[in-house]
Amino acid sequence: MFKGDSTNRFEVIHKEGTLSGCKIYRDKVTGVHYLFSWDGYAGGLTPLLDSNGNPVVKANSK
Repeated sequence: MFKGDSTNRFEVIHKEGTLSGCKIYRDKVTGVHYLFSWDGYAGGLTPLLDSNGNPVVKANSK
């Protein structure tokens, strides 16, 4: 995440598309999932929500 840091806080757990598409990232510290969507040079990031409007959280499986 920072220069010289050998660990990555976020991991990609799902990916679709190339020039446009989406990825789902998981924060390894909090377990919160984020949806990143892009089309060309434009994109956006938001927490992934369940059907009740709560953030999707899955704890680290280590």
